Amino acid sequence: MAVSQQAGGSLQQGAAPVSVLISRDELIRLVVGVLVVGGVIAGAYALNGTPGYGAPASFSLLTGLTLGILFERGRFCFFCILRDFIEHRGTSGIFAILAALTVGMIGYAIVFGAFLPNTTTGRLPPGAHIGPVSWILVAAGLAFGVGMALSGACISGHLYRLGEGYTRAPLALFGALVGFGLGFYTWQSAYLGTIRTAPVAWLPGTLGYGGALAVSLAVIAIIAIYLLRFSPQSPAREAVRITPAYVFDKVFRQRWNPLVTGGLIGIVGTLAYFRVEPLGVTSQLGSISRTILDNNGLLAERLNGLDTFAGCATQVVQTITENGWLIGGLVIGSFAVSLVARKISFSRVTVRGGATALLGGVAMGWGSMLALGCTVGTLLSGISAFAISGWVFAAAMFAGVWLGIRFKMHTWN
Repeated sequence: MAVSQQAGGSLQQGAAPVSVLISRDELIRLVVGVLVVGGVIAGAYALNGTPGYGAPASFSLLTGLTLGILFERGRFCFFCILRDFIEHRGTSGIFAILAALTVGMIGYAIVFGAFLPNTTTGRLPPGAHIGPVSWILVAAGLAFGVGMALSGACISGHLYRLGEGYTRAPLALFGALVGFGLGFYTWQSAYLGTIRTAPVAWLPGTLGYGGALAVSLAVIAIIAIYLLRFSPQSPAREAVRITPAYVFDKVFRQRWNPLVTGGLIGIVGTLAYFRVEPLGVTSQLGSISRTILDNNGLLAERLNGLDTFAGCATQVVQTITENGWLIGGLVIGSFAVSLVARKISFSRVTVRGGATALLGGVAMGWGSMLALGCTVGTLLSGISAFAISGWVFAAAMFAGVWLGIRFKMHTWN
C-alpha cells in the first residue's frame, strides 16, 4: 500500500502539487540500493588490506562505483548522446561531454604540473593516454563508431546498461573480446608499417600547459557556441515544495543535469589519474582476450611496440587488474541506482539483434585495440591530457556513428 499524500499547497499560485512521501516500494528499493552500495564500499575496505591488491584496487573499485552511478543517472553513453544529436539535434548529452572535458583538462593541467613541471624535455606525463596519430587511429575510430551504431552503445554504455539488465550488452561485450583478439593479430603489421613512425603529439610540449589549456578550452567554447543554436530556451520553472518524494524524483527518476554529470565525471577522471591510472574501460577486457590467446599458443610471443605506448594497456594476467575492479564497480553502481529507479528490465533478444550486437562489439574491440582505448580512455582521458590522438579519435568515431545512423544500422535490432 502506498504511503504517499499530496502537499497541502504550493509556494506559488499555479505550481503543481507534489507528493510529500515516497511509496513503500520505493523506500524498500532505496534501502536495498543503499545496502548494495554499502557492500561495495565494505568490499573496497577489505581490498585495501588484501595482499596483492591494496589501495589501488580499492580506489579503482570505488571509482567504478561512482562512474556507474554517474553514467546511469546522467545517461552518459557516447552513442546515445551522438544519436540524439544526429537524429533530433538534442544537445544536452554533448554538453555533458564538454563539461567532463573542461573539468578534466583543468584537473589534468594541475596534476601534470606536479608530475612533469617542465614540458620542454621531450618526456610525456607518466601513464597518460597520449597515443600515436596516424591513419590507423582514424580507421580504428571509424570502426569503433560503426560498432557503436550496430550494437546500440559504446563499451562503457554497455557496461552501465548491463547493470540495467540490457540483454544485448553481454553479446556486445563478448564481441569486444573477439575484436581485441583480431586486433592483436593485426597489430604487428599496423605497428611496423605505420604506428612505429607515427608522431605522438602532446600540446603542452609545444604550447606549455597554459597555452595548451587555452587552445583546448577555446575549441570547447567554439563547439558549445555552435550547439547553442540547437538548444531550446528553458521555460520558467514554477516553485515547488521540497519533499522527500520531490528529492527522490530528481535523484532517481529524472536524468541528472548534463553539466553537473559531466563536471563530476571530469573530477573523477582527474582523481583517478592522480591516484591510480587514467580512466578507461577496455584494459581488463583486452587483457582477458590477450591471456586466452597466449595461454592457447595463438598469439605471437612478442607484440612489437604494444607495451611501450600509454593507454588502456593490455597484458597477460591471471588476476583482476585495477581496471577490472573499476569495471566491476561500474556495473554494480549502475545496478544499484537502476534498482532504486525501477529501470531494470530484460528485453527479448532477436536473432538479428543478437548478431548486430555481437558484430558491433567485434568492431569496437578491434577499434579499441588499435586505438589503445575507447571513448572513455582514448577520447575522454586523452583529450583531458591534451593529446591530439584524443581529438582525432573523437572526429573519426563521430564519422563512424554518423555513417551507422545514415545507413540505419542502429535500427537493425
